[in-house]
Amino acid sequence: MKSAFELAMERLSQGAPTKTLTAAQKKKLAEIDSICRAKTAEKELGMQDEMAAARAAGDGEKLQKIRSGFAVEKEKLEADRDAKKARVRGDKAN
Repeated sequence: MKSAFELAMERLSQGAPTKTLTAAQKKKLAEIDSICRAKTAEKELGMQDEMAAARAAGDGEKLQKIRSGFAVEKEKLEADRDAKKARVRGDKAN
């Protein structure tokens, strides 16, 4: 008698077989992650100076705009990263 976990794993494997990645693909995925983290850190460092100036001026509205802008930029970088990773994996959607 199979456990619920074993049954679920069987159903999962029937629906979408797992795809093994080559060493080159794994290396490329790691490189894409690294580049995204570096770009995010670069944007964050640039934003910190602007935030410090806004705090010193007591401009809460500008501070919020800077934070919102960073959040948007971070989302764009992550979406770009995900699209690149999907292409490396050979996903059909991208």
